[in-house]
Amino acid sequence: MNQHTDDPVGGLRKRQKPRPEPSRSASSKRTKLSLDRLESDREALLRRLSHLNSGAKLLPGYRSALILLNSRFRRANLATRLALLQAAQFMVEVLERIPY
Repeated sequence: MNQHTDDPVGGLRKRQKPRPEPSRSASSKRTKLSLDRLESDREALLRRLSHLNSGAKLLPGYRSALILLNSRFRRANLATRLALLQAAQFMVEVLERIPY
């Protein structure tokens, strides 16, 4: 059996030097700031939703935005939370533009 590999070294991997870890306090501080920023953005979107008139609150988009900002936001990781906030922001902007 002749095995052909595209690896010029013959399937052997070079050992990489360990990278020095950045200080954990700086990394955790950045994450904390990011989480705080996402939470404040979430609260702002919830305030905008609460200020909509009663006609907008009857639309399916209103309920979808609330679900994104509450249960799904709480279960999501940091990167997904950002995407959820962007989707909810779009939905809030659409709901604000609908004439009543």
